[in-house]
Amino acid sequence: MSAQAAVPLQPQAPAELVSYLEGLAEPHIVFDRRYRIVAANAAYRRQYSPEASVLGHTCYGVSHRFAVPCDQAGESCPLARSRESGQRERVLHLHHTPQGEAYIDIELTPLADAGGEPALYVERMSPLHATQGAAATEGLIGRSPAFREMLEQIARVAPSEASVLLLGESGTGKELVARALHEASARATQALVVVDCASLPETLFEAEVFGHERGAFTGATAMRTGLAETANGGTLFLDEVGDIPLPMQVKLLRLLESGTFRRVGSSELRRTDVRVVAATHRDLGAMVADGRFREDLYYRLATFPIRLPPLRERAGDLALLAAALLARVAPKRRLTLAPAALAQLSGLRFPGNVRELRNVLERAALFCDGEVIETAHVERALAAGLPVAPGRPALAAPARSLREISRQALRERLAAHGGRRAELARELGISERTLYRRLRELGEHESGTR
Repeated sequence: MSAQAAVPLQPQAPAELVSYLEGLAEPHIVFDRRYRIVAANAAYRRQYSPEASVLGHTCYGVSHRFAVPCDQAGESCPLARSRESGQRERVLHLHHTPQGEAYIDIELTPLADAGGEPALYVERMSPLHATQGAAATEGLIGRSPAFREMLEQIARVAPSEASVLLLGESGTGKELVARALHEASARATQALVVVDCASLPETLFEAEVFGHERGAFTGATAMRTGLAETANGGTLFLDEVGDIPLPMQVKLLRLLESGTFRRVGSSELRRTDVRVVAATHRDLGAMVADGRFREDLYYRLATFPIRLPPLRERAGDLALLAAALLARVAPKRRLTLAPAALAQLSGLRFPGNVRELRNVLERAALFCDGEVIETAHVERALAAGLPVAPGRPALAAPARSLREISRQALRERLAAHGGRRAELARELGISERTLYRRLRELGEHESGTR
């Protein structure tokens, strides 16, 4: 930020207000109509200003290092919005902190003077955990408008108990968003339990989710607690909820509506307290219309839908993501991308989104012996992810989606690996779960067209 010159006459906040804010656990500041900070509680001083006083400085200078108010620098200004509405306002801002930039959920409350006009403003700050505005080793990363719009929705719904449905293409980071929702909720101290719906066949789904008693079926040699019960008090994340078998959907609906369930092999009604976050890459609306997904379950899950933007819509985020992903895939090396290599990656669509970008970067890192990844390394990484089957011509395009590979081509690849899906998934640069899902989709399409 530009150096904030202290004003000669510093305004004062009421002693009672300062005393009240001092005891609050969340960071709070108070500022006047001219954006000058007149009070900052202990929580704020610990987290954001441990070494210097912010009193007398402007809120936009301290938080954003701006020389002008937020709304004049491309940000949404809660004070300006409050002046228009005359009431409390909330915004999501990217703040400078001693640890670097971080997304902060801000709630601003105007305090009226004796004449009824706002004289002071109280600003509460809540960090949005698992999100970053710069390259980091974990969590959601980005600065683009589409990314920030998604984060604002996360900040809005996370503190509530509303069910959330995450909609987006494969590889957009749905599990990371689910974790961000969990960590920003009142359930953050309890478990986040993931149910991988795509990998559970109908015969196992009920036992995995609801648990089973000893002897309930062949192989059930001991009682087992289900995932829904394990998540009691926390968050149950239903990943790829569109893959839940239709007969199981009614039992899941009962769990969501009443919090009750029965273990397989038991007549005892049990209860669990969970907040549900679901995710899918499928068009659930079309599945409802086709009778493949229950309409009542859809509306129960989609109380608050959030769309995750694909990588191609996140202009400007690729460089941040690439730096963070390189640190994750090669933590012992200080790898960077040459400008030409970054430009090369920026020209690709990445139908597999962030997951595909990570795979390409990991392969490029393996081809690179130095500390700078050049275009030649990226080209080899792209080629290595798209092996050509015997007798087939090479692809003209540098990349293509798994969805463009036919069932027959996948069968041939799988046969070449002796039916070992794990090896084929590694060859294609995707997860085994993604390969399983694609094979299943193609199987459904083939049976439906006969």
